[in-house]
Amino acid sequence: MVQAIRMALHVGEERLGVTDIFGEDVGPPLGGVFTATQGLKTTWNSPLDERGVIGMAIGLALAGRKPVAEIQFCDYAFNTVDLLKIAGNTYWSSGGDWNVPLVMMTPVGAGIRGSIYHSHSFDAQATRIPGWKIVMPSNPRDAYGLLLSAIVDPNPVMFLKPKALLRAKGRPGEEIPGEPGDDKVLSKMIDAPLGDRSKWKPEWPNLEELFIPIGKARTARSGKDVTVLTYGRNVPMAVAAADELAKEGIEAEVIDLRSLHPYDWTAIKESVQKTHRVLCVNEDTEITNFGEHLIRRLTEELFYELYAPPKLLAGAHIPGIGLADALEHASVPQKDGIKAAIATLARHEP
Repeated sequence: MVQAIRMALHVGEERLGVTDIFGEDVGPPLGGVFTATQGLKTTWNSPLDERGVIGMAIGLALAGRKPVAEIQFCDYAFNTVDLLKIAGNTYWSSGGDWNVPLVMMTPVGAGIRGSIYHSHSFDAQATRIPGWKIVMPSNPRDAYGLLLSAIVDPNPVMFLKPKALLRAKGRPGEEIPGEPGDDKVLSKMIDAPLGDRSKWKPEWPNLEELFIPIGKARTARSGKDVTVLTYGRNVPMAVAAADELAKEGIEAEVIDLRSLHPYDWTAIKESVQKTHRVLCVNEDTEITNFGEHLIRRLTEELFYELYAPPKLLAGAHIPGIGLADALEHASVPQKDGIKAAIATLARHEP
């Protein structure tokens, strides 16, 4: 996925008007903690100041530039919330006179043993800031297409990168248009070498543009018994759990929301009207969770379609996530827990 993000940023700066890609360690020589900005032309390093990063991005956007600003880990975005609110309300408060066309990208979630300061989620907080569009991919192709759509959007867009998937490979049928079919060939073309990089330059493939609409979900797996509403890291886990349950005669439908705002209510509604049972899965803490909003709307608008109470499977409401594997696994949803929740819903008698 990280290569897909890098290729999207390359297309953005070469063809779509991106003028500045910046943040802590975003520029050379590192090219980002996860190497998502290696080899790009418009990258530069900011001071270690997240408020400065967001404030600079707002200023650049209002001055007519098109910035992509990275917060190194979403754990450090919480102290920028007031500035994120300004970015989100400027178009509204100016009566439509001022757009703020910036992309804020940041790695989110657990899965890499990041412990207390590198494992938070930001999706629930993000959805509480009106004026922003919010996307979170679950595979490299979606990362590429959603980031290109974020770049050309005139509104501020949060591009939330599931850090546990940044090294994930795309499955057959999920190729990025124009990339070579061989992973090793692509790596030699665009991955920086170890050691001295002062003379290295990437050889970008002849990439085609792909715009995945913001606000459009996809069906990651079709089914008839339970709808699973999820996004990001939890999509492949939900699909794996559903595949295992299919051997027991339970067919779960997995809806990858891809966008948290705007979200695809039509896709959600159609799936729930087919399965009549709903499980919302995400990593953010369970109190005031985005899944709770979906459940509220489902019960208000589709109450008589439901054969069982909607269920939320989310992160534990704890201050942080421990370093040990056992603590991390106990803090956020895992495949076995998703599988058990789907099975319980499927067997609930109306």
